Amino acid sequence: MQNQNRIGSGFGASTTAAQVMAGVNLRGRNVVVTGGHAGLGLEVVRALAGAGASVWVGARNPARAQQILGGTESVQVLCLDLADPTSVDAFAQRFTAENLPLHLLVNNAGIMAVPFQRDAQGHELQLSTNYLGHFRLTAQLWPALAAAKGARVVALSSGAHRLSGVDLEDPDYHRRPYDKWQAYGQSKTAAALFAVELDRRGAKEGVRAFSVHPGAIRTGLGAHLTTEDLVRIGAIFADGKPNPAFEALFKTVEQGAATTVWAATSSRLQGLGGLYCEDCDVADLVATTSTSLRGVLPHACDPQMAHRWWERSEGLAGMPFLAG
Repeated sequence: MQNQNRIGSGFGASTTAAQVMAGVNLRGRNVVVTGGHAGLGLEVVRALAGAGASVWVGARNPARAQQILGGTESVQVLCLDLADPTSVDAFAQRFTAENLPLHLLVNNAGIMAVPFQRDAQGHELQLSTNYLGHFRLTAQLWPALAAAKGARVVALSSGAHRLSGVDLEDPDYHRRPYDKWQAYGQSKTAAALFAVELDRRGAKEGVRAFSVHPGAIRTGLGAHLTTEDLVRIGAIFADGKPNPAFEALFKTVEQGAATTVWAATSSRLQGLGGLYCEDCDVADLVATTSTSLRGVLPHACDPQMAHRWWERSEGLAGMPFLAG
């Protein structure tokens, strides 16, 4: 198990992305951010581009993304549908054709608690979009990451990893009944385990990986949630009253993006990897029985499960990725 304990970063839950990036110079660095035209992703792109990075944004609707990002210096928008392997491969090919090193990959895009759907390959859509598409994208961009001689991959996980581990036998809900929150939790645990195993396999090439919980943020991701949903995730009580413990976790978009850019750029993480981060620091490992909404549960950072899940992911994605 990695040293999953806070390191005293000097930042906290109220820190903004701009505060994290103060004094950081990313000129000459190349960055890919998926879903970088809305919500947290947009703030991440603005923070990284503002520090001088050249940023490529992957979006399902590039025209809409271009409208939003057109005035942001050093940002390019390319089409990317994470649920479509052909689209993922085309995006990666467009980037690698530039023959540039990739210093930072932020696997940010995602969907949450959607009704049951499958992609064209038969995968459950939340797993496909939030995880498998990013697994494939990272694999296809691997030569550019290795060429950076010191790259980082940041995978967006969530406190929702508490809702489910990964099901090695039936990750796509072919035999078990579908539960949209369980499926969302599985996809976020998958992202955290991915960072653990990617870091183990990639460290020798200078590629380190982290997963992040951005916090609870009111973005379009949760615009469709019902009262029942809010009770299920602990945001409100059954009587409709807000849960103070959950309310305390809410952040602004600027605060929510901070942990992502901290994990992407902080010198305090030099030589470290495979860690789950929150509130601009490494998160504490908490017991399975913990009722706290902070910290990371063991099932999301277990190296043995991370190894098994990686091998399962190669089968699901239909492609090998990094022997080890």
